[in-house]
Amino acid sequence: MTPVALEHYLHDHIPLSKAMAVRVVSIAEDAVVLGAPLAPNINHRDTVFGGSASAVAILAAWCLLHVRLSALGHPSRVVIQRNSMDYLAPIAGDFTARSALAPGEDWNRFMAMLTRKGVARIKVDAVLDYAGVTAGRLTGDFVAFGQDRL
Repeated sequence: MTPVALEHYLHDHIPLSKAMAVRVVSIAEDAVVLGAPLAPNINHRDTVFGGSASAVAILAAWCLLHVRLSALGHPSRVVIQRNSMDYLAPIAGDFTARSALAPGEDWNRFMAMLTRKGVARIKVDAVLDYAGVTAGRLTGDFVAFGQDRL
């Protein structure tokens, strides 16, 4: 999947991503990077609204799973079950969210469970970056439902 295709998918299927002007910066097997500007995500303090920061981090984590499952030809419905977000620094401009599997997570085990049971859970992290500073960290528990549960 190309960054342009993923961005179109997000804007078509998750309208909030379009309203927030989320763009796909890059896609790799082990990471997805999304970017967003300040203007549509601004709060009363002229920094990024916490809900926007969290939403972009969740989107980056969700995208990683969507991209990896799509590349394997494994149609799945991916949803977030729970998450925690740490806000470490104010974001006063354009920012990015980089996702990766959480340390200790086993993709092969996740896929085996999804194939065998039709449902699997995995933790994905996302780091928010603003001007070279880590501005936030998200850890999310995601659930994938296989084709028979779409």
